[in-house]
Amino acid sequence: MATSPTYLEAATDPPKTPDSEPLFTKLRNPSTGEATLYLFNSGAQQLFEVKAFHEEYRSWFIDQTVQQDGRLLFVTPMDPLFLILYYLIKADKEQQGKFQPLDQVVLDSEYPSCLLLLKCADVKQHIHHVTEEKEIGSQKFHKYSQEKTLKWLKRKVNQTVKALKSNNVTVGERVYADTYISGKQITDTKEDYVRYAHGLISEYIPEDLSKELLKYLGLPDLKSQASEPPLKKRKFSDVPVEPEEDYTKFNSSNLKTKKANSKMSPAQKALAKVDKSGMKSISTFFSPKPKASQ
Repeated sequence: MATSPTYLEAATDPPKTPDSEPLFTKLRNPSTGEATLYLFNSGAQQLFEVKAFHEEYRSWFIDQTVQQDGRLLFVTPMDPLFLILYYLIKADKEQQGKFQPLDQVVLDSEYPSCLLLLKCADVKQHIHHVTEEKEIGSQKFHKYSQEKTLKWLKRKVNQTVKALKSNNVTVGERVYADTYISGKQITDTKEDYVRYAHGLISEYIPEDLSKELLKYLGLPDLKSQASEPPLKKRKFSDVPVEPEEDYTKFNSSNLKTKKANSKMSPAQKALAKVDKSGMKSISTFFSPKPKASQ
C-alpha cells in the first residue's frame, strides 16, 4: 500500500472497539455503478478511495517467501457524499421525489457495506448540500436536490482549480505542442483549469449530472464547437471519404509518360507525333555492316 504517512495513520489507526477494524470493501462506483474497492478506517469515520498500480512483472520478497501479487495500492481520502449521491439520485427517480430517511435511501442488497457511509464523520452535517430536508419530531427526511448539488459541485470544481494552480499543474491541451515544437510556453486560461477540474470531478458523478454541471459552469460543449471547414470535418467523420478526383490517371505508366513528355522540347514533341512506320531506326546507320560471304 502506497500512501502518505498522514493518510496511512488515518486509515490504519487502532480500532476504537473490537469490532471496528479497518475494512476493505466493495461499493458502487458513483459514476458507473460498478463494483469498486474502498477502505473504511476503524470506526468507519473516514472513507478512502483505493487505486492499484500494476505492472505485468512485479513481485515482492517477504521474509523467505515471494508475494506474486506485486500491485501497489494508493489510498486517498474521499468525500462519502459522492457515493451517497448515487443512491439519492436513484431514489429520487424511483420514489418520484419523496422525502425519506437516509437509512432507507442508502440501501443496497449487493453492497451492504454502503450503510457505513452514513457513519462517516460530518455526513449528517453536510448532507444538506445535496438534499432538501424536512424534520418531523426527532427524525430528518431527505430528497435529492439537483440545484443544491450543482452549487456544491461547483465549489468542488473551484477548490480543485485552486489546488491545480497552487501546485503549478499544467492543464492546457496545446502545452506539449507549443513547448516542444515551437518552444513557446502557453499560459493556461481560466477555462482550461475549470474544464480540467470538471473532468476530474466527473469521474465521481453520473454522466447526466456531469453534463448538467458543464452547463452550470458556463462551459461550451466541445462537440458543439464546429469551426472546421466542411471538407476537413469529413476526414474525421465515420463516413468514408470519397475521392473528388480520378486518381487512376496518376497510375505508374501514365505518370512515366507525363514525366517524359514534360522534359521534351517543342521540336521533340512534334517529332514524336510523326508516323514512324516503315522508317529505319537511327541506330542502324551506325551499326557495323555485315561482311559479304565469299
